[in-house]
Amino acid sequence: QLPLVESGGGLVQPGGSLRLSCDVPGTIYNYCTEMAWYRQAPQKQRERIAFLTDATTDPRPDYVDSVRGRFTITNDDAKRTVDLQMNTLKPEDTGTYYCHAARCRFGLGPYWGPGTQVTVSS
Repeated sequence: QLPLVESGGGLVQPGGSLRLSCDVPGTIYNYCTEMAWYRQAPQKQRERIAFLTDATTDPRPDYVDSVRGRFTITNDDAKRTVDLQMNTLKPEDTGTYYCHAARCRFGLGPYWGPGTQVTVSS
């Protein structure tokens, strides 16, 4: 079961931008305190690249070094979405991007989405 739904992937040239969005069902959004984006590059392990702790109370973003300064993770309580703004994209940013919700109350989760493909190529 993959209750989170990612969107916004596609093909972009190096140096371009994309914005990914993750729709999070209400219960998951309210009960899980960590929201994150993972990336899985071809023939590599899935890697957490951006996350928010205390997402619905005092969101604090953090990033892996390879995307810090280029990517921004944000959440919208009204829409129950978690977005990833990606700027100055590089070919090495190519991969499948997954939304993830964790650290949930009542022993729930973690939760994933099916992923969205991002290809950075000229």
